[in-house]
Amino acid sequence: MTKLYELTKLIRSKNAGPFQLTFDIFCNNKKNYEKVKKSKALSKKTIADIYNTPIDDVIFFECDDALAFKASIPRPVFQGDIGDPDNHGGQQYAPLMDIEIKDLD
Repeated sequence: MTKLYELTKLIRSKNAGPFQLTFDIFCNNKKNYEKVKKSKALSKKTIADIYNTPIDDVIFFECDDALAFKASIPRPVFQGDIGDPDNHGGQQYAPLMDIEIKDLD
């Protein structure tokens, strides 16, 4: 097993407006991208489970040309509202780093 962060050059999160968070996962190279993609470890369901969000609220897609994955979810607390722990959404990516990717080779 390999951790997702070991196969990527960038994992980030940020606001997509005051009501949405978006996550970008960029792989180091095509081999690593295909490994993550084939493993199915990164999916709409994975994002929903990690962020305790209904699966129907998750937008997820694979970007083959960019060797990247993207997901968006509703912010659990609106940006700047009382209780917002991360006004810019920039620290919400951390749980994605340790997703385990099975070695299929």
